[in-house]
Amino acid sequence: MRICLSILFFSISCSLFSQSDVKVVDSLFREDQFYLSISYNFIQKKPDNFSQYSFSTGFTGGFLRDMPISKNRHWSIALGAGYSYNNLKQNIEISTVSPNSSVSNSGIVRSRIILHYLELPLELRWRNASPSSHKFWRIHTGFKVSYLLDGNLKYESEILGDGNENIKDIVNRLQYGLYLSFGFNTWNPYMYYALNPIFDKNKTATVNEISSLNIGLKFYIL
Repeated sequence: MRICLSILFFSISCSLFSQSDVKVVDSLFREDQFYLSISYNFIQKKPDNFSQYSFSTGFTGGFLRDMPISKNRHWSIALGAGYSYNNLKQNIEISTVSPNSSVSNSGIVRSRIILHYLELPLELRWRNASPSSHKFWRIHTGFKVSYLLDGNLKYESEILGDGNENIKDIVNRLQYGLYLSFGFNTWNPYMYYALNPIFDKNKTATVNEISSLNIGLKFYIL
């Protein structure tokens, strides 16, 4: 029995030692193919009597196909697809935006514009990664187009109480803008600047050119 236990212990020890000693190096490695970001939406080109409150959340997540273009794989391009959620908390009244709104003179105190997008990013990447380490510096910059999936305005009214109105018809179906993320390992500051307004100026009741600037953090998963 002792001999059997000794042989078993010796075999396990050898196995663990051999596993810990083996390092698999992938010379054709790809990096940062899944991403998540959380950011604050700063509204640009605000109309009169407009103010934000609380935390206007921006969230994105998706997949990017990393395609190295240099021999050491420090430079690459990436094309992907993902989902974007934006919750803009402000005091805008729907009747000042939508000409077909059933809500007017409603005494709105606070409202939230909630927008869902399918996003298509294209980016240029630099990183000093190596096959044996996943901790490295990176700079990623790109352009993305976002297609509107749904849009709603939820409001709190002193007269009507709480309500919800669909605003998909007056929001630009396509959003596009530039973005940048950079950092080391896990922590990567992230910025996105929209190049066109949220609302379609040909369908709003008044001129409304608000756009979004997102600042936050981006996380990459290999």
